[in-house]
Amino acid sequence: MTLRILTPGPLSLLQDLGRYGHQSIGVSTGGPMDEHAFLWANRLLSNECNATQIEVTMGQFSCEFYAKTTIAITGADMGAKLNDQAITPWQSYLVKQGDRLTLSTAKSGMRSYLAVKGGFQVPTPLNSSATVMRDALGGLQGSGSKLEARDLVRYSVGKPELVKRVPPHFIPSYDQTVTLEVIPSYQYQDFTVEQRERFFSSTYTVTPKMDRMGCRLAGEPISCQRKTLVSEGIALGAIQIPADGQPIILLRDRQTIGGYPKIGCVTSKGLSQLAQCLPGAKIQFVEKDLYQAEADRAIEQQFFQSYVGKANHSKIEVEESS
Repeated sequence: MTLRILTPGPLSLLQDLGRYGHQSIGVSTGGPMDEHAFLWANRLLSNECNATQIEVTMGQFSCEFYAKTTIAITGADMGAKLNDQAITPWQSYLVKQGDRLTLSTAKSGMRSYLAVKGGFQVPTPLNSSATVMRDALGGLQGSGSKLEARDLVRYSVGKPELVKRVPPHFIPSYDQTVTLEVIPSYQYQDFTVEQRERFFSSTYTVTPKMDRMGCRLAGEPISCQRKTLVSEGIALGAIQIPADGQPIILLRDRQTIGGYPKIGCVTSKGLSQLAQCLPGAKIQFVEKDLYQAEADRAIEQQFFQSYVGKANHSKIEVEESS
């Protein structure tokens, strides 16, 4: 059975957790910009963590379901309506044949996630459905295209599921003044103490030059003592300092190598926060110990992976569907 796209909005993409193991041949990982919201959508449906969803950027999205299933919506509150009735995000819902879902514009944040029970069934070139338009990989046809009106996206007919909600303390507020955790790494030692202090004590502004590849900030310029650098592999969240001293945070669709010095790397938690920031948002940075960051990441992954397919719902708020 299928979901029919009625209006795709500015940018709606099919995403799983990303395409790993191919950066050596220049293939970006792709994947959800807000991994926290993505993982919660799959958890609400007891899906595998990697199950494919639709990432809706800036709203103006609508679709029609051609068969019953259970869906979940997380991320930015885009005034979602099911058959013209308002529904809230961070919750699952039962849908039947002919039901229509609409997302208008974001009240806060920037990206919303739509998941179905079992995930959307799409091609997986290089073992992933993640859409990376620049690499022409992933998505509905496997060729990196964004979703368009009248596209049909397959999913399996599912049995009715309990309606679940994310506990309120796990739901972010998507403030536009955020503090991002940074692991000091890469060429950190090549920045003087004064330059590091300037970086961590300054407030930067998110500029309109932002997309799935990177986010350019504006604020106090930073300089690096090291003037030449051989291009090297780049990790998700790396903070490049180009010649003008304005930081660039590299995101999911980043290039795989680069030659600018890097003062550190934003943690996965910080990247999910940044994914919901609009131009004009205020950014500050705080140092994060590498081993503490690894421990936090391991706990987060265990939290989501341990729940997949489990019948015990005691750790999540559950209510009977009406």
